Amino acid sequence: MITSIRGTVQHIEEGSLTLEVNGIGFRIAITNSVLDAGPEIGKPFFMHTFLVVREDELSLYGFSTSEQLSLFKVLLGISGIGPKLALAILSHLSPDVLRSAVVNQQAGVLAQVPGVGKKTGEKIIFHLKDVLSAPMVEEPLPGEFDTEVLDALTTLGYSLVEAQAAVQSIPEDTPEDVEERIRVALRYFAKP
Repeated sequence: MITSIRGTVQHIEEGSLTLEVNGIGFRIAITNSVLDAGPEIGKPFFMHTFLVVREDELSLYGFSTSEQLSLFKVLLGISGIGPKLALAILSHLSPDVLRSAVVNQQAGVLAQVPGVGKKTGEKIIFHLKDVLSAPMVEEPLPGEFDTEVLDALTTLGYSLVEAQAAVQSIPEDTPEDVEERIRVALRYFAKP
């Protein structure tokens, strides 16, 4: 199995990149965190990988950390979760947010991922609650008001990751008024 790969970046597009290794180009489906790691065309790049073998296809999935790779494997162990959905989950939720959502049984957080509805979120929580432990550093999870703020920000066109970052930037002393919390969260995007 191909567990990691190091090569020269040949092509980058949303959701995948191509690495050339000894004259062979490997197209790898990636999480958003791999793009955040800053691959540049013509430069060397390393990532952790997982090879999925199907009857008609070999697919390589890439991750910026071994922790993401481990979570990907765990998600694949859930009936009905394929590699594309597992990759989408890890692209939209950090490992700590995923763990916290499972530990705190917050299916709504998982349902924010495209392709994951409330029932699938509950299924993920059911299968992972004994597998995943709480993160070492508690990352605050959205409360009732912040879930509405997340919904509003994603409706405005921000990605779930951007919306989560904005919600986490809301000071603790902000009133529990949804409109006020949305205003404060929008200030996050106004920063230079």
